[in-house]
Amino acid sequence: MVTLMAAVAVLLLAATSVGAAAVEVAAAWGIEQLMQSLRQVKSAKGKFVERKYLAMLNAPLDTSGTLVYTAPGRLEKVTLLPNPQTLVLDQNKLSIEYKDRNQRRTLVLQDYPVIWALVESIRSTLAGDLQTLNRFYRTSLMGNEDQWRLSLKPAEPKMQSVVREIHISGSGNQVRTVEIVEAEGDRSVMTITTLTGETP
Repeated sequence: MVTLMAAVAVLLLAATSVGAAAVEVAAAWGIEQLMQSLRQVKSAKGKFVERKYLAMLNAPLDTSGTLVYTAPGRLEKVTLLPNPQTLVLDQNKLSIEYKDRNQRRTLVLQDYPVIWALVESIRSTLAGDLQTLNRFYRTSLMGNEDQWRLSLKPAEPKMQSVVREIHISGSGNQVRTVEIVEAEGDRSVMTITTLTGETP
């Protein structure tokens, strides 16, 4: 009887240990692990559809085009519909080209802190650059490796007056949606599809 009780106790202890180990492994995944996974992507291409919900309009505005990311600091967003436009973020410069108007403008990000913070929400997430994200935002993460949601709340008052919160969702090391909620209540949701990436 004592031997049987001892055997049961050993089995329960083993089961508890396995359960604790499983919980420990599950708890080990977090924002650091997400950033590390995102850093593995050296380039990615995808199509996007962006829907903007504006209080002054009865229906949302839709734009679509392509995205190209090259680690660690280059992001190209080409809007094809309804009006052609190209945004190129390369290190500390943002170039905007309106092809239908034959106009081009280049901004140095440090001269435009709000724009800088906004573009870094996407670029730094793609680059897995938590240090830069923490410079501009208070970050929090929900979900798991298969389905996660990163929330970014602006840390600086100037940015807070423009953007209330940014939500970036994805799976594994791929970003799927970017939602920007503006301070006045307008918002935009960009959905990325047909994403292909290269890792080392």
